[in-house]
Amino acid sequence: MSPPRAAALAAFAGIAAFSASAQQTLPGVTVTAPAPLLQTPPASADVEKFSLPQTRESIDQKKIADTVNIVDTPDGIKYLPSIFVRKRNNVDTQPTVATRTWGINSSARTLVYVDDVPIAALISNNNTTGAPRWGMVAPEEIKGIDMLYGPFSAAYPGNSMGGVLLISTRMPERLEVTAKQTAAFQSFDMYKTSGTYSTSTTAVTAGDKIGRVSFFLSANREESFSQPLQFVTNGSATPAGTTGTIPQLNKQGQAANVVGAGGLLHTIMTNLKLKTAVDVTDWLCAAYSIGYWNNDTQSTVQTYLTANGNPTFGGVAGFASNTNKLAEQHLMNTLSLKTDTGGDWDGEAIYTRYDYLQSTQRSPAAVLATGTNFTTNGLIASMAGTGWSTQDLKGMWRPTGLKGDHEVSFGLHRDQYTLNNPTFTALNWLNSPDSGTGLTATFGAGKTETWGLWLQDAWKFAPGFKLTLGGRAETWRAYDGYNLAGATSTVQPGLQSTNVSPKASLSWQADPAWSTKLSFGQAYRYPTVSELYQIVATGPIFAVPNPNLLPESALSFEWTVERQDKNSRIRISLFEDDTSNALIQQTNFINGNFVNTWQNVGLVRNRGIEIAGELRDAFIPGLTLGGSVTYVDSEIVSNPGFVSATGTVSTGKRAPYVPDWRATAQATYRPNENFAFTTSARYQGTMYSTLDNSDIVPNVQGAFDRFFVVDIHAHYQITDALSADIGIDNVGDHKYIEFHPFPGRTFLASLKAKF
Repeated sequence: MSPPRAAALAAFAGIAAFSASAQQTLPGVTVTAPAPLLQTPPASADVEKFSLPQTRESIDQKKIADTVNIVDTPDGIKYLPSIFVRKRNNVDTQPTVATRTWGINSSARTLVYVDDVPIAALISNNNTTGAPRWGMVAPEEIKGIDMLYGPFSAAYPGNSMGGVLLISTRMPERLEVTAKQTAAFQSFDMYKTSGTYSTSTTAVTAGDKIGRVSFFLSANREESFSQPLQFVTNGSATPAGTTGTIPQLNKQGQAANVVGAGGLLHTIMTNLKLKTAVDVTDWLCAAYSIGYWNNDTQSTVQTYLTANGNPTFGGVAGFASNTNKLAEQHLMNTLSLKTDTGGDWDGEAIYTRYDYLQSTQRSPAAVLATGTNFTTNGLIASMAGTGWSTQDLKGMWRPTGLKGDHEVSFGLHRDQYTLNNPTFTALNWLNSPDSGTGLTATFGAGKTETWGLWLQDAWKFAPGFKLTLGGRAETWRAYDGYNLAGATSTVQPGLQSTNVSPKASLSWQADPAWSTKLSFGQAYRYPTVSELYQIVATGPIFAVPNPNLLPESALSFEWTVERQDKNSRIRISLFEDDTSNALIQQTNFINGNFVNTWQNVGLVRNRGIEIAGELRDAFIPGLTLGGSVTYVDSEIVSNPGFVSATGTVSTGKRAPYVPDWRATAQATYRPNENFAFTTSARYQGTMYSTLDNSDIVPNVQGAFDRFFVVDIHAHYQITDALSADIGIDNVGDHKYIEFHPFPGRTFLASLKAKF
């Protein structure tokens, strides 16, 4: 045998012997998939479908049920980073959303969608008519909520400068019926008002899927009694011949003696919602929904004054302006077509229409000189005929395939907002027809219209890298503006503006755990029809419009670093918003009334840092810790046109309604699948409501206080079909005012059955 052949045979024998030995001694190889990351998957399909580049925080249906004392839909977002919901009481109609760079009076700077349908009331930018139409989505519908921070996606208009809130609702896969009863009551004690105020909520749902057709019906009825939302003040005076006045200051240190409580609301609210969907083909779905919302609210007062031992209003006008009856009926219709081809092309078309069928507020003109009676005559304010419609066409093109390097999205948008807001005189404020005498005391009307065209490309140009570039072109106009105040009527001039907003975001997934992202976006936010034309008294607040406002423009930046694995997640974001011609509402106390006026402020800069994180199985199995902290350095950089009544300027001051600190903390212990026990805390720091930061007196009517509140919640899944929840909001009964007194210690309990 030749040496080479012998060597080859020897080598083969050696390999065979090693292989046989390995079969006996080497351990087996186990193949596993990577562990899932802690980040909650997006609730909205649009987050992934249209490659939205914003920083995202989410909460799903299970986490809401396990950890939140939820009575109304906005309760679901109150522990998200940098978010504050201005919910003054259960069944509140005015819960605006404050984000990390804009405050609670900036309702038009945050977009809110339900299943891609806008419920943000962009007719206004305030704390009253500008609150999202939360009544169009019941808590039992919610599948999940995504909060997107900043105006970094071309898919959304400039109102996204504060953020975009996406609520997704569920559709059934089989027959299901649920029923839930919730009860809550709070104790409240301030000045001479002390009492217990209750809420009762009944919610039922029913749904099914039969072949290609599915439907979901929800009904929700709430009845609530609130703590006083106002305190009636009377300057430095004590009404002649009375006792009971409480000496007090207002937020700017001027005398504002308290003589009573107002805004004691009794509210009955009902919403009905029907959603239907048809799978036309395996890749095309058509959906229609209709929502009806009804609200009846009565606002009453309590006087602290007595004359000869008998209660009296002492002739103080504030008792009349805090007394009213409100009746509202709203209707929303939506129609959508959406594709899910799994191929190169996808698209959707969405039409929405929102109508104020009735919105009538009745109030007395004044109080009588003695006793606790009002004049028979009064005012009737109506917003019937107000509403909006929106149309969106969106497309997605994947030129290199479903998993290719490019995802090109594009769309066309149109909206129209209509304001119709007369206030009529009435011989009998309680019983006169809705048009009163037919004579108009004030009238505000007008329309705005916006067309938008956008394009965006998400390009994965290298392993781990994605560059998202986009732009949005918009043309806006305001027209048919009209104002009447007394005998003075004005046909307002039309306005128009055309703008282009570039967007860019670069992200790098360094490895499965670490990622970073740098984003830039410009956003133009156009004046709402109410900022331009609404002149109306809402309780003690008088709104004075400005028909010559300019659009505001924000340049926004964010740099984010995030690390996450299967048990932990931490995110650090540095951000800055520079807003030119910022539209800011200034509240002044003039001749015994609060007056709101709008103005363009030269340049406002909000920059800061946000840290958010979560740790699962912390210290012991089943314990999850989470929280966030946000610091904002806010400054009015330029506002040369402003000088206050006392001669102070606003340049160099903090922007109104932007707190320096905001933080959340949450600990949830799940000993098993049936129990969840949660303690949550929220903190908000110093902020001002005036351009010159002159409101420095805390804990008084109109002030904006720092607060720290702790909530507890327990969830028990009794059986697969039955669950119970109990909780306490504001455990420490912390007393604080955010213009309005906020609730005291509140006890909650609910029982839910699912069939």
